[in-house]
Amino acid sequence: MNRIDGKIALITGGARGMGAAEARLFVTAGATVVITDMDVSEGQAVAEKLGPACRFLAQDVALEADWIRVVEQIEEQYGRIDVLVNNAGLFRVMGLEDTSLEAWEQLVAINQTGVFLGIRSVVPGMKRRGSGSIINLSSIAGLAATPRAPAYAATKWAVRGLSKSAAAEFAPFGVRVNSVHPGLIDTRMLDELGSTTERLQAQVPLGRLGTVDEVARLVLFLASEDSSYCTGHEFVADGAIKA
Repeated sequence: MNRIDGKIALITGGARGMGAAEARLFVTAGATVVITDMDVSEGQAVAEKLGPACRFLAQDVALEADWIRVVEQIEEQYGRIDVLVNNAGLFRVMGLEDTSLEAWEQLVAINQTGVFLGIRSVVPGMKRRGSGSIINLSSIAGLAATPRAPAYAATKWAVRGLSKSAAAEFAPFGVRVNSVHPGLIDTRMLDELGSTTERLQAQVPLGRLGTVDEVARLVLFLASEDSSYCTGHEFVADGAIKA
């Protein structure tokens, strides 16, 4: 189950957290993985640890030129991209009145424009081959109101809507697009909330924080042929916070 033997996968934001966990699991499941990140030292360390089945490329997902370069390099070396995981993201807690235009534009550039550029960059090749899976990391902030982080929430709702529209557009070509919506996952991003682990766990009906490996397993399912009839939908991993 959930094998992706021989597939070529591109995972953005792969230097740490959920992206690094996805890369580890994908390699274990038989894929060749390219991870990208702006953090070169951590990204290279992850790739070196995973061995010859993983390669690191520096990338700013908000830059169109970086997407063109990365996709060209992968297709030149491996011939194709079978799976794209738009994992790179930025989280900021700030009220709407306290959100500067600069902060808003930074969140939109990374969380929203980066996903758009990623889809647009890999879809032509996937359409030619008649197959492909694109997994976009949204959030439970893209499912319901998030009063303390409206700018972040706006980008995650956008990812949800973009995923649905892209799924409908590219389904006739055999390309699937889904969004994944993690809840409170035990990563560095939670430091932005400025709360204790105990208080965060109290918000989760399941009684604990999620792990990066639990999210990675969901992403792997969507990358594999076990989800071959799943496209245009939200897949939630939140311990029933938004149930």
